[in-house]
Amino acid sequence: MEMTYREQWEAEIAAMRRVLAGLAMTEECKWGKPTYTVDGKNVVIMQGFKEYFALGFFQGALLADPKKMLVQLGQVHAGRVMKFTSAKDITAKAATIKAYVREAIAVEKAGRRMTPRTTADFPVPDELKQMFGRDPRFKRAFESLTPGRQRSYLYHFAAAKQSTTRAARITRAMPAIFEGRGFLERRRA
Repeated sequence: MEMTYREQWEAEIAAMRRVLAGLAMTEECKWGKPTYTVDGKNVVIMQGFKEYFALGFFQGALLADPKKMLVQLGQVHAGRVMKFTSAKDITAKAATIKAYVREAIAVEKAGRRMTPRTTADFPVPDELKQMFGRDPRFKRAFESLTPGRQRSYLYHFAAAKQSTTRAARITRAMPAIFEGRGFLERRRA
């Protein structure tokens, strides 16, 4: 039988709660996970993964990170996580965790945010430019997608290391793009 998130990371959740106790935040349950807020705004969240337990900072990219403890997961723009492997690890780093969380609270109270990325921040792969040149209808269909949908495709296409893979991804995505769907959206019923 598979252990649930809470069972697997029970000791780490308890240790992190002890570290965060007394800091000027409110614990709430969001997305099924302990989340700490200031004036209703998310500051940190506890997350259990297969190999590690993490304290996620919603605006982590804005923190100084003097100890180089924050990790970016995937293409998350502002969020960063601190990874831990045990409750002992959390307790040993309590002072550092508190310092980072205090800074995160200050960032939240100041209302600081990362500048949102625009579609222009994402490179257009040569294979996509070539396809646009060959098929103006496809170019118009792509340009009519919402900016977020365009970015998800640009990221997906550019993530392929080889030109043949990028071209294949573009070809496979064409029907969805013509239908106005985003990269991860299912076909409409």
